[in-house]
Formats: sequence, C-alpha cells, structure tokens
Amino acid sequence: MASFPKSEFIWFDGKFVPWDDANVHVGTHALHYGSSVFEGLRAYNTPGGAAIFCLDPHVDRFFGSAKMIKMPIPYDHAEIRNVIIETVRANKLDSCYVRPIAFRGFGGFSLDPRKYPVQVAVFAFPWGAYLGPEALAQGVDVGVSSWRRMAPGTFPAMGKIGGQYVNSSFAAMEANDHGYVEGIVLDINGYVSEGSAENIFVMLDQVVYTPPLGSSILRGITRTAALRILRDLGYSVVEQNIPREMLYIANEIFFTGTAAEITPVRSVDHVSIGSGSRGPITKQVQDEFFAIVQGRAPDRYEWLTYVNAIPAQKIETRVSVPK
Repeated sequence: MASFPKSEFIWFDGKFVPWDDANVHVGTHALHYGSSVFEGLRAYNTPGGAAIFCLDPHVDRFFGSAKMIKMPIPYDHAEIRNVIIETVRANKLDSCYVRPIAFRGFGGFSLDPRKYPVQVAVFAFPWGAYLGPEALAQGVDVGVSSWRRMAPGTFPAMGKIGGQYVNSSFAAMEANDHGYVEGIVLDINGYVSEGSAENIFVMLDQVVYTPPLGSSILRGITRTAALRILRDLGYSVVEQNIPREMLYIANEIFFTGTAAEITPVRSVDHVSIGSGSRGPITKQVQDEFFAIVQGRAPDRYEWLTYVNAIPAQKIETRVSVPK
C-alpha cells in the first residue's frame, strides 16, 4: 500500500507541530463516541498560486456542524479562516486537500460531553482525484447500497459530524466488496439521497434533478456551485425526491463533492447510463468548474481565496505561524 502523502506541519490547538507529533490521548471522547466535526477543502494550483475553493462557506459550515452538536469551537471564524490559509502556506502547497477538525478531547466517558475540552486541528496534504485518476473523464461504476441514510430526527444529516460517517463507511465498504467504485444511498423513504461522500445529480430529458435537503443529504458546497453553473448555462434544475428507477433511465448522472469534484457516473447496478461515458451536460459543468477553480477563467462567483495574495498573518500567539 502506498504511504499517505504527509506534509510538514499540522496546526494543532493553537500552534504548528510536525506532522507526526499531532497526537491525541486514547481516552479522547471523539475516538469512542464520534463527537467531532470536520470539513474538507481543496486548494487549486492557479497562475496566481494556491487558491482555496469556497473558503468562507466551508468555515461557516464547520461552525454550523459544531453548533448542531453543542460543541463550542474555541476560535472564531476569522481565526479558523486564517489558520486554513496559513496551513497551506506553511506547507508550501500549491494544490492540496485541507482537513479542519474539532473534537471532544479526553475528559471522561459521559454521553453528555459538554464539560470536556474541545480540541481543533487543521492539516493539508497533496491529494489527486478521489475516485481515481480516470474517473473525471471516463466516469465510475456504482451500485445502490443496501444501507439507508439516517431518518429525519435520528441524526442531523446537514452536519459533517464524525460519528455519522460510520453510515457512509458501511456503504463504501459494501460498494467495494461488490466491485463498484462508489455506492448510492437511499433515504428512509426509498428515494435517492446521495453517494457515500458525494451529492448526486440526475439528468433526464434535458432536466437536471437533485435530491432536496429533506432527503437526508449533506448541504454540499460543490453541490451549490454545480447548481449555480447549471442554472447559468440555462438548464432547468429541480430539487425533488428522485425514485431509484430514475437512475437506470437517466441520460446522465454525476457526483459532486470537495473530494470527488465533478465526477460522472457511467453505470448504476451494472446498468449503463446514457452512452456509458461522460455526458455533454456533465462535461459542460466540469469545464466551467475547473476553468474557474484552476484560474483559467474569471472567478465570476468569487469562489477563490488566493493564499499568496494575502500577507502572512501576524496573528496572536495561539494561531502562531512557523518560521
């Protein structure tokens, strides 16, 4: 197995430490009960250097997820925003994935952890196409999972909360065991929800459908970007419940996500989708998306934060920058 692509520094509880020194106690509450929230961001290599995609929406969602589980983050929005920028800069990365995480530390094993400390870390590392290097052009083969997304009133599906991802892990493992690259999970009512770690779009007769927030989906930031692009391209986009059988007769399907970016689906349950390759609408969305995030087209949606365009932060000690 290839080694994980380490970087030099991880920002951990207010200071940068070497990658291998960012450790936690085995009694950490989040290890036992999943009491963590996290984000995933990408920085793209552009002619102007590293540019972080949708930095502020990601930071907002990070704090929103923490609010859902009543976990106060001991830094404010501006500090976390600066730390993300500084983590990319400190590691001299032009293209990378960034993972901020906040979690309940070691304090006890009560299921009400509100008296326990909250720890925060941000790390970044080089990472290519999440679903494989050929996936963006050729598409992926997926299967509908036997696992369902959480029912409303059981878990807050709109949050990126660590413990909830056991559900995603079940779907991903099942998909891999069946020879698929990814799984599609249905909601409690049997309608299409999302992939194990992606939102989904389904094209049928020149109309684009995507599940609504009420189908237990994550409020995806790349999903929002794709919606904006599709509407600006003139497509009719409908957020509604999607029956499973629509997947099989769709003209095109694609996933969206920070990791997956815009990835076409070429088959579902061994049923070929459309021509069995990336469709024209998917390619249009990909072309628009990558042209903007890679700095080859104007950033008309103001999605990009250029790391090198911002002076190195002279932040207070608890957000210190390595020399």
